[in-house]
Amino acid sequence: MCLATPGKIIKTNKEKAIVDFNGIQKEINISLVKIKVGDYVMVHAGFAIEKIENKKH
Repeated sequence: MCLATPGKIIKTNKEKAIVDFNGIQKEINISLVKIKVGDYVMVHAGFAIEKIENKKH
């Protein structure tokens, strides 16, 4: 079972990024995906594993 959490990229620096998880910010590794500030990603074990769409209803 894989538990991944969605978060928003706040800041990037080479292979690291600061991601906001609903008010909690953590540094993660972004070497597996191509992203930019403002993108949303799924994060598992400290790694961004997939870029996702931000769907607002």
